[in-house]
Amino acid sequence: MSKLEKVKNNLFLQLFWTFFKLGLFTIGGGMAMIPLIQDIVVDKKKWMTEEEAVDCIAVSQGLPGVIAINMATYIGQTKKGILGAIVATIGVILPSFIIIILVIKVLAGIGENRYVNGALAGIKAAATGLIAYSAYKVGRQVLKGPFQWVLALLSFVAIAVFSVNAVWAIVAGILAGLIYTAVKEKKNGNGGESQ
Repeated sequence: MSKLEKVKNNLFLQLFWTFFKLGLFTIGGGMAMIPLIQDIVVDKKKWMTEEEAVDCIAVSQGLPGVIAINMATYIGQTKKGILGAIVATIGVILPSFIIIILVIKVLAGIGENRYVNGALAGIKAAATGLIAYSAYKVGRQVLKGPFQWVLALLSFVAIAVFSVNAVWAIVAGILAGLIYTAVKEKKNGNGGESQ
């Protein structure tokens, strides 16, 4: 095996480079990265199944911190343990760290330029589209029955309309899921039909 093949097959380098590119080219933050991470991790690299990726998203969203960093850490850990988690996390953070420092230096000299403001407005619109696509893709995988749809809609209304903290929506979702599963199992145990 040549040195080039060894480098290509080195999973630590693959983790770093994959998340470095994601951090470098994804505009719109962690939520905008979700469909790209799913595409790479599930479809292209085959590092996870769709179900494992959905679990990764759920755990990453439920923990404090940026979802993209949490996902990189989670995926790195599942592939190569603690060192894999560190490598993937550094990969996703490093581009933002470098770019933010450069942007601050440049923007300090530009001020209120209408072209810069126009470009930023376009970036925000594109990022919103990526986030909406991410929500659609994850929803399609997870929302498989009426209970899941109702719970998702109630969570959305609680957070978007009533400004409930997302942590409380997650806790309520956990409790509702546990109760739903217990009732369903009890019903099935008593000869009832599953719904």
